[in-house]
Amino acid sequence: MRVDSTAEIDSTAETIPAALVRAARRFPDHEAVVDETPVDGPVRMSYAELHDRVRRCAALLAGHGIAPGDRVALCSPNTHHWVVAALGALYAGATLVPVNTRFTGPEMRDVVARSEARALVVAGPFLGVDRLAELRAAGLSPQRAVLRVPVEGPVGPEDGVLDWAEVDRADPTGADGRAAAVGPDDVSDILFTSGTTGRSKGAMTSHRRSLGVAAAWAERGGLRADDRYLVINPFFHSFGYKAGILAALLRGATLLPHRTFDVAATLRAIETERVTVLPGAPTIYSTLLDAPERGRHDLSSLRLAVTGAATVPVVLVERMRTDLGFDTVLTAYGLTEAVVATMCHPDDDPETVARTAGRAAAGFTVRIAEGTGEVLLRGPNTMLGYLDDPEATATAIDADGWLHTGDVGVLDERGYLTITDRIKDMYICGGFNVYPAEVEQALARLDGVAESAVVGVADARLGEVGKAFVVRRPGSRLADEDVLAHCRRELANFKVPRHVEFRTELPRNAAGKVLKRVLRERER
Repeated sequence: MRVDSTAEIDSTAETIPAALVRAARRFPDHEAVVDETPVDGPVRMSYAELHDRVRRCAALLAGHGIAPGDRVALCSPNTHHWVVAALGALYAGATLVPVNTRFTGPEMRDVVARSEARALVVAGPFLGVDRLAELRAAGLSPQRAVLRVPVEGPVGPEDGVLDWAEVDRADPTGADGRAAAVGPDDVSDILFTSGTTGRSKGAMTSHRRSLGVAAAWAERGGLRADDRYLVINPFFHSFGYKAGILAALLRGATLLPHRTFDVAATLRAIETERVTVLPGAPTIYSTLLDAPERGRHDLSSLRLAVTGAATVPVVLVERMRTDLGFDTVLTAYGLTEAVVATMCHPDDDPETVARTAGRAAAGFTVRIAEGTGEVLLRGPNTMLGYLDDPEATATAIDADGWLHTGDVGVLDERGYLTITDRIKDMYICGGFNVYPAEVEQALARLDGVAESAVVGVADARLGEVGKAFVVRRPGSRLADEDVLAHCRRELANFKVPRHVEFRTELPRNAAGKVLKRVLRERER
C-alpha cells in the first residue's frame, strides 16, 4: 500500500477512519467519551478531541514501525484508552486484534503470536494481574512495539516500552495520509473465537463489513446523537466494539466505558450521567433488578436495552420495562463471524422479544437447513474468512456463500428466529462463549484424569456454567478442588467449570463417541 502523507481523507468512504472524520465534523463539541475511572482524573472528550488523540496515537504507532496492514494487538479493559488505541491503530492503516482481558498468559500469547502482531497495547496491572508480565512469562517474543495503558495506577518506565503519555506528545503530521490510504475492503480487525475443536480461529472482517453491522444495530435500536451509552460489554468482544464504539461513532452518541460490571457503580453512573442506552447479557439486568439499593437511584433516563446470548424469560423483559424503566427492550442474535444477524424491532411485544431473536438484520438472509435444522446466514457483512485457515473457512462458509452457524433454530411465519439448540457443544456463561473441547483439553493435561466431558448447565445468575464429568485414572485420588484449581491456572475464569462430578465411565454411542446429550438431559 502506497501512502501519501499529505492526502486528504474522503469522509464519504466506508472506512472506520472516515467515520471518525465525519463524526468530528458533525459533532465537534459533542461528548464522545466520558471516562470517570482514570488514575489521573476523569476524562470528558469531545469528538474533535477524540479525533485529535486518535491522530496522535496513529502517528505514534507509525513512528515505531507500524506499517499499513500490520496487526496491532490490544489487551486492556473498557476505558477511553481502548477507544483511542483501537481507532488509532485503524487510522494508521493497521489491523486491530482485540485480546480478551480474561485470558491467561498462554492464551494471550497464542493470539498475539498467531496474529503476528507487530505492536501490543496492553494494560498495566488490572484486577491484580500484570498482563505484560504474564505474556512475557508465557514466552512472548520481544520484537514488538509495546504501549502501556495505566488502568489502576501509574505504570513505571520500562526499557523498550512506551508510556501512554507519549500519545498526547506525538506529532500527528502524516496520520491523515495513513487514514486516507485505508480502503473499505481492507481488513479492519481479527477477532479470535475458539472453535469446537478447542483451537481458536481469527475471524477477519473488512472496514465496510464492520461499519455495516454497526449501522444496522444502530438503525434497528434507534441510536441517536443525544444518547448516552454505558458500555459494559467488553470492547474486546464484537458486542462492545462494533455494536458499541462503532455504532456510537456513526450516530454521534456519547460512550461511557465501564471497566468491570459493578452493580453499585452501574446504578450511580445511570443516575449521574443520565444513561439512556444500556445493552448487556440478561444477567446484567437481573442483577440490577435484584440490587437492594436500586430504589435509591433515579433510573428514569434509561431508554434502550439490547440483550441476548442466553435464554431471556418473558418476565425479565416485562420487569426491565416496568421496574427499570426501559422504553425499548430488544433481543438479537449474532456471532463473531457475522456480529448482528437478527434483531427485534422496538414495537415487538414482550413475548416476541423473549421468545425470539428477532428478524434478519444487516442485509442478512436467514434460512434453516433441511434435515439438521441448522441456522444458515448469507449477506454482505459475513466475515472474510478465518486467519490462515482456509479449511475452517470453507467449512464455515459453503460454496453458495452460506455461513453455517452451528446453531439449531426455527423461523416462524413472520420470519422471526428462535434458537432451539446448538449443534456445537458451545454454551454461554455470563455472555461469553465457552467451548467444552478447550476445557477438556486443559483437563487432559491434569495428572490423574483419564478422560472428561464438559457440558453447560443452567445457572440462575450466569445463564449457564460448566460442569465437568471426570473419569479418574486408576489409583488417582483427584478431588473437586484439584480439578477446579488446575482449570483456574489454565483458563480464563468464565471457562472454569463451576461443578465437578466423578464417574467410572462416560455414556457413549456404538462408535465410542461420548454422548453429551445424555449428560445434558440428566442435568435438566
